[in-house]
Amino acid sequence: MSNVARSTTDWGTESVRSINPYVGGRPISEVAREFGLAPDSIVKLASNENPLGMSPAARQAMLDAALEAPRYPDNDAFELRGALARHLGVDPSWIVLGHGSSDILEMAARALLAEGDSCVYSQYGFVVYASAVQQRGARHIIVPAKDFGHDLPAMAAAIEPSTRLVYVANPNNPTGTLASPAQIEEFVRSVPERVVIVLDEAYVEYLDPSLQGASLELLRRHPNLVVSRTFSKAYGLAGLRIGYCAVHPALGDVLNRVRSAFNTSNLAQAAALAALRDQEFVRRSSEINRAGMRQLEAGIDQLGLQRVPSHGNFLLVRVGDDDKAGARVARAMLAQGVIARPVDNYGLGSWLRISVGTEAENRSCLAALGKAVA
Repeated sequence: MSNVARSTTDWGTESVRSINPYVGGRPISEVAREFGLAPDSIVKLASNENPLGMSPAARQAMLDAALEAPRYPDNDAFELRGALARHLGVDPSWIVLGHGSSDILEMAARALLAEGDSCVYSQYGFVVYASAVQQRGARHIIVPAKDFGHDLPAMAAAIEPSTRLVYVANPNNPTGTLASPAQIEEFVRSVPERVVIVLDEAYVEYLDPSLQGASLELLRRHPNLVVSRTFSKAYGLAGLRIGYCAVHPALGDVLNRVRSAFNTSNLAQAAALAALRDQEFVRRSSEINRAGMRQLEAGIDQLGLQRVPSHGNFLLVRVGDDDKAGARVARAMLAQGVIARPVDNYGLGSWLRISVGTEAENRSCLAALGKAVA
């Protein structure tokens, strides 16, 4: 037996070793330590979180559910799936839960992709798409963006015989772009039925209500469609990590076969159930977001900076001409107690993504941004 230890650089598959680990927004506590700031003075607008927090009803339900923490959660989430089914107008058998909606995205890759298969997604698409495909050792087909958004006809044309999966974010993170219901319908109809389309609607609650049900109507006619949503954004449950998808039962059965056991906690299920019932909180969150978006847009325009029109709860803003500008400006804002998100990992090094906050948070952000780019 050899006494030479295996090199740690050989651990994992080549595909896994080439994955760029996900990097989240800087935590408030970390920024406070680094810059010597009081934590309660820091404004975090880096992770597209709800500035209102969570519904009081959801908070109370979470606290009550803590008494059940010693016991495993309901693996099938009977109550929550039933409530989601009623909310969406589908049968409970059409609902699959995830540990956040990113779990749904990764489940689709685990269930559908193998080495030699390919997946189509857009340039500037959510970074989890790339890592999910890479984990499977599958091939990436990345279609150039059009006006920072999805070029859906080009994505349909890029599908190959090896393609098993397509990711479409609508609205898209980090650009905020939106394809119309008619564009999405035309795209879905053009994709072969053997190819599964994951329609990532993490920010759907921020859209006009008339746009929120279009994908569900489409789902009823297309069994190769998965509509993925989350409780992390408008519902304010980001820290509890719970998302879901609506999907035809046959495809949902495949997703459930790769779903981790007990992938949503007692606390998350209880909070999500209460949050779903408090649609007034969601409506108010959307209103605050619209007002905050107008405030940020006006301030950014006054600074003379380019921005991409957004349909989410964030704005993509160009803060310089070189590919280090985003990181540089973000650091200058950190020193002033404002956390924004550099997006150089998307190939957007001269841009920042700024989440919409409260009126006061947006004001602080615009002041810090103005000083940082001066």
